[in-house]
Amino acid sequence: MSDNGPERWTVLINAEEQYGLFPAELPTPAGWRPGGFTGTEEECVAYVDEHWSDMRPLSLRQALDGSAA
Repeated sequence: MSDNGPERWTVLINAEEQYGLFPAELPTPAGWRPGGFTGTEEECVAYVDEHWSDMRPLSLRQALDGSAA
């Protein structure tokens, strides 16, 4: 990490299919999985903006669709 924060970030996704950014040099925290992209903070934000089109949690989407398990 630099004095201004991490230089490399990774995109993570949780069980509710919500996206987040996390410093790439740290281990993935419990409850999250790699989202398949690592880059600068700006690059990761652009990736999330492009790929996370429905911000509702998975459980809410399933409930509204009537497909909750």
